[in-house]
Amino acid sequence: MDKRDPSIYIIGAGGIVNDAHLPAYRLAGYTVAGIFDIDAAKAQATAEKFGICAVYGTLADLIATARPQDIFDIAVPANHLPAVLRVLPEKAYVLMQKPMGMDYEQAREILTITRDQQLVAAVNFQLRYAPFIEAARQLMAAGAIGDLCDIEINVNVHTPWNLWKFLYESPRVEILYHSIHYIDLIRQLAGNPRAVFAKTVKHPLMKELASVRSNIVLDYGDWLRANILTNHCHIYGQGHQHSFIKLEGTLGAIRIHLGVLMDYPHGQTDKLEYVTLQEGQPAQWQTVPLEGTWFPHAFIGSMQQLMEVVAGKRPHPDNTVEDAILTMACVEAAYRSGGQQSISFSDIQ
Repeated sequence: MDKRDPSIYIIGAGGIVNDAHLPAYRLAGYTVAGIFDIDAAKAQATAEKFGICAVYGTLADLIATARPQDIFDIAVPANHLPAVLRVLPEKAYVLMQKPMGMDYEQAREILTITRDQQLVAAVNFQLRYAPFIEAARQLMAAGAIGDLCDIEINVNVHTPWNLWKFLYESPRVEILYHSIHYIDLIRQLAGNPRAVFAKTVKHPLMKELASVRSNIVLDYGDWLRANILTNHCHIYGQGHQHSFIKLEGTLGAIRIHLGVLMDYPHGQTDKLEYVTLQEGQPAQWQTVPLEGTWFPHAFIGSMQQLMEVVAGKRPHPDNTVEDAILTMACVEAAYRSGGQQSISFSDIQ
């Protein structure tokens, strides 16, 4: 890094910053120049933990210190994003933690703000940069599974929602804060769906949360099936818990074990297996070695997108707000569906 390289200024010092953002940036060697949080004690504790030299008493002070090439990493509750974005300088580089607002209406507001202020803005949908997803993409690009025809994401775990207190006040929880990752990933693999059918529900033992279980079907016509099934309330031990992504094609299949979701936040080791059918031979599954995991390594990829834009290596980030708004449209369709009807893109936009 030299004086021309971007530094990162972090807005927010919550759990995701401490557990993923900052560990990822340390691994990548990125410079974090300062941090601000409305809870000054949290900001100070985070700065001491990660060796951040500047803790700012106000957001205005942090913004005034940043140079034009520096990146604002915003990790605040979704409904606070518009207010933070409005006070950033024009043409600033911004990475905002997902979701892109509380609903599609607010997502459109955020998109308008970024356009009006000419912000180079990205959304931290980091699952698309997880090491196992990168490995799966390489296999698919090499033709290992043929034409993709089936996507299944199935999560049956016990998630400690108490780690995120702000969710207890949110009217939307499971799809907006968890399954949104899978919707975004499926969009990256298969494009935008024709329509979305979904139902998300509460749980008798977690009545204070809006929803903790979801069934989501993304409609891609007659040849590609794309399903998301999540249950975060399996409290009966790990014997029958599971979390996986399965990609089937005409010639083979890929299965990814999502270790981070098992016994969260401790997690297990990720695993990627694949099989390519050989005529006259029995199916032989192979394991692909992985380096890194979803948390924190995928967060390097999200920030790297903006780093490369600043360096002139790409015209815009892959995770730009212009792409994220389409994921938010799918999320909105899932909520509007309510288990009653399929909602198409035209119904949202």
